[in-house]
Amino acid sequence: MKNEEDKIDFENSIAPWLGVTSKIIDYYFQEELNANNFDLSKEQMVVLKKLHDKDGLNQNELAYLTLRDKSSLTRLLKKMEGKNYITRRQSKQDKRNNHVYLTDIGKEIFKKTRPIIHDIMAKIESDISETERDQIISILKKIQYNFTAKEASLKL
Repeated sequence: MKNEEDKIDFENSIAPWLGVTSKIIDYYFQEELNANNFDLSKEQMVVLKKLHDKDGLNQNELAYLTLRDKSSLTRLLKKMEGKNYITRRQSKQDKRNNHVYLTDIGKEIFKKTRPIIHDIMAKIESDISETERDQIISILKKIQYNFTAKEASLKL
């Protein structure tokens, strides 16, 4: 027989709901990209978006912005280079750093996926009021802060 300390009320905890929701969104996102014949993963799409916002980021900045470790980002970028979506150029100031740039093909792919992203965002937010959306964003920011602020204080 389990004692009270062994019981976890998953149904009334935020974490499993966040995890399942994230997986559903990831799955739907990938299915939409595939259905529209894009040779692109969600992770690659995130890189395209970050580079669209600020082309020429160095790999360390890109790893931080995409929440990826350096080795997994390197593998991802290598695949994207093979598809000619991005190019990497060695930094003139620091030869150990590479800057990542969108190619014309990468820019075109990003542009063509915008309607898909728009539709996915609309589906996510359908039947959710602006007030509810703002509350959800506020709560998610608090959850992120609960982890990032504590981690930052541990590094001090």
